[in-house]
Amino acid sequence: MSNHFSLTGRRALVTGANSGIGQAIAVGLSQAGAEVLCAGRRASDHTIDLITAAGGTASSILVDFADPMAGQTLFAGQDIDILINNAGIIRRADAVDFTEEDWDAVMDVNLKALFFTTQAFAREALRAGRGGAVVNIASLLSFQGGIRVPSYTAAKHGVAGLTKLLANEWAEKGINVNAVAPGYIETKNTEALRADPDRNAAILERIPAGRWGQASDIAGAAVYLCTPAAGYIHGATLNVDGGWLAR
Repeated sequence: MSNHFSLTGRRALVTGANSGIGQAIAVGLSQAGAEVLCAGRRASDHTIDLITAAGGTASSILVDFADPMAGQTLFAGQDIDILINNAGIIRRADAVDFTEEDWDAVMDVNLKALFFTTQAFAREALRAGRGGAVVNIASLLSFQGGIRVPSYTAAKHGVAGLTKLLANEWAEKGINVNAVAPGYIETKNTEALRADPDRNAAILERIPAGRWGQASDIAGAAVYLCTPAAGYIHGATLNVDGGWLAR
């Protein structure tokens, strides 16, 4: 059964792999045997160092997903088997003050770029006659409203919906599309929450696990969804939230 959890011989592309959740997933994929291509607007040198120091193989490419169509040329002739859509941004402001600029910036990276990058991946996989696995990074705000993050909430609801739609279209063609919904994880995106004593305390009080999550907590779930062991999982969003949504 152990071979069902191996990614040996597979090639994976991870967006936003320079730090945080993306970096942890890239390292996890490598540990499972995959060759990893790190794509993002910032260099992924540290991620590549972590992977190569452990005996893995990794490379990087600079891609700014603020241009939603930037991923359209990433897959031609690349034989990529796995796509992790992790790149994302967040903007915080009261809904009555939220700007069009902040709305569009978040929607472009978190939803539009995700769709068109995944479209390009699937086109190449189908053209080459092979299957593949897509894991989208969703959020607790794929299911809840949150506060002061209207465009992020809208985009993450969209990610959950697209995950289902793409699974419906591609499952019979051998492409698994699923998502992971991280809970409250210690990343740059949550610095403002952790720095606010009242919000930090309220969040911790609700998490049954009693702690903020680590980026490595997300990696195992994402890697699993890429392995043969998850071959009959399509259109699922796996919550990795310390029990937040169960409370």
